[in-house]
Amino acid sequence: MTATAPATAPATASPRTARPGRRRVAVAGVALSDCGRVDGATPYALHAQAARRALADSGLDRSLVDGLASAGLGALAPVEVAEYLGLRPTWMDSTTVGGATWEVMAAHAADAIAAGRAKAVLLVYGSTARADVKARRRTSNLSFGTRGPLQFEAPYGHTLVAKYAMAARRHMHEYGTTLEQLAEVAVRARANAALNPEAMFRTPITVDEVLDGPMIADPFTKLHCCVRSDGGCAVLLVAEEYARDLAKPPVWILGGGEHASHTTMSEWEDFTVSPAAVSGRLAFERAGVTPADIDVAEIYDAFTYMTLVTLEDLGFCPKGEGGAYVADEAAVPFNTDGGGLSACHPGMRGLFLLVEAVRQLRGEAPGLQVRRADGSLPELALASATGGWFCSAATLVLGRA
Repeated sequence: MTATAPATAPATASPRTARPGRRRVAVAGVALSDCGRVDGATPYALHAQAARRALADSGLDRSLVDGLASAGLGALAPVEVAEYLGLRPTWMDSTTVGGATWEVMAAHAADAIAAGRAKAVLLVYGSTARADVKARRRTSNLSFGTRGPLQFEAPYGHTLVAKYAMAARRHMHEYGTTLEQLAEVAVRARANAALNPEAMFRTPITVDEVLDGPMIADPFTKLHCCVRSDGGCAVLLVAEEYARDLAKPPVWILGGGEHASHTTMSEWEDFTVSPAAVSGRLAFERAGVTPADIDVAEIYDAFTYMTLVTLEDLGFCPKGEGGAYVADEAAVPFNTDGGGLSACHPGMRGLFLLVEAVRQLRGEAPGLQVRRADGSLPELALASATGGWFCSAATLVLGRA
């Protein structure tokens, strides 16, 4: 099954030709590790599995890799991961800003490659979040702790899900967004997941089923919230001179943007505006394109409200109209693999967005494959991730040309 991207407007002047002295950067290989329910593997094993698969996908030898970006594992990430993988990188990054970590690190890696500081950077992630809870090796993390500014909120029950729920309620108050519209995000995610053999949950759901589920944090019922899964993935970025040696056509990083908004809710000026409003604007400006040019969008979706408000803030629809937009068949195809709401969500999911965006541009999506109105493959894809409770955002524009 395919989805048809909306007709696109002509792109503005595009910097797809590198500026003098800077190399273009290609996505050379992408892969997932085993995902979903993985009880017999460690997080390190999932890192290694995803890395091997991404290298195989690229057709390049591991000896080319001189950069590593990793976060979320070990006391000295990415040093411990590099040792486990048998790599000795001369460039590394362990930036951690929640779910947006990977888009931030991909942008950092692209800058390093473009400037000649690295040839090939591997971004790799693995987590057994679900298996660890099941085996009682850890508990469910409802709070990020009580140090620093968070000490003033934690006593009042400000868990992560509660913060998103408060923001959703504010959007409902300001713009008349309904529970049914929020539920439609979950329904569409599950419809996409139903076509994806790699998705963890594939049984279709209805709006009524979303609304009738157990309450987690008003207005979010269980199906408004992401799944808890195991899994990992990897993305290999390389300098343009290696693109000719790839096993598959390259996908190019055209532009990116990032933004930090707040950490305490009292410092968030407007609950209805996410930091994607800034990261998206910067990414589009640097790529030389507009939202109307994008053929497919992969949006971080730990909760249904995240998808709705991020689509607004990226400019796919006017502010306050996200509720109607997510149910519109003319909307840009989004979260085509089923997203964190249905496909997988092992923790910091941002790297999975890049994998799916690349697969869409290559025409290799395992489930729903987007095509343009003329039947051709998508030309431009967007990956936009969120960290914390809309504390940070990072957006990347990728293209085939």
